[in-house]
Formats: sequence, C-alpha cells, structure tokens
Amino acid sequence: MKFNNIVAMIAATCGVTTAHAGGLSPEIVESSPVDPAPAAAASSVNPAYIVVGILAALLIGAAVSSDNDSGGSDEPEEPLCGRGSEC
Repeated sequence: MKFNNIVAMIAATCGVTTAHAGGLSPEIVESSPVDPAPAAAASSVNPAYIVVGILAALLIGAAVSSDNDSGGSDEPEEPLCGRGSEC
C-alpha cells in the first residue's frame, strides 16, 4: 500500500505542475521589429513651375535661332560703308 501512495503522489504532483506550467498570466507574443520606410523628401518647388520654365526656355531658344534666319539668301551680306572703307 505504501507503494501505491508514492505512485499516487508522484502522479498528482506531475499533473498539478503540468497544468500550471505556463502560469496564469497571458501569453506574451514578441513581434519582429519593423523599420518604418523613410518618407520621400518633399519638393520645395511646385512641378508646374518646372514645366513652365522648360517650355519658356524652349520658346526663347526657338526665337533666338529664328532671328538668325532673316529669310534672305545664303550669300553673305556686303559690308556697309564706314570709316576708311571705300564705297
């Protein structure tokens, strides 16, 4: 009978410790750290101004290049009469 008591105590002890092995507190779940994505740098200039500036530069370039073509022939102009030149 002594042997049965020892077996019963061992079984009871194992059952009690197994039931409360985790304790009564809620389980803590650790999440992996997440690095926030860096925010894009905000532009200090409105993109519409950039487009308008590029268009203005193209129009100025076209106007300057069209001033060289006066619609005349491809022959060089004759020099004007001036100081010390014979006319």
